[in-house]
Amino acid sequence: MVCRVRIIITDGTTADCTQAWQLISGIAAEYLLADKGYDKDLYKLRHLVENAFLHLKRWRGTASRYAKNVRSFLAALKIRCIALWANIS
Repeated sequence: MVCRVRIIITDGTTADCTQAWQLISGIAAEYLLADKGYDKDLYKLRHLVENAFLHLKRWRGTASRYAKNVRSFLAALKIRCIALWANIS
């Protein structure tokens, strides 16, 4: 089982949509799940991604961004992603 995660941390005033191209560049995929307008089966897969974000937000350190610098915050996100992946697999 392979779990690939790409994280980009921006300033608080940067719109998420401006980072989409960087997140998807270099990834070969048949579908890009970004909105609700999909067949029922594809939407179920998108729901898994949304649940992953909910789990990340439940972790107090990432939700409130306790880390004072970008490196520490990125490390905390990666550790949490590993923990989520370990529970799933």
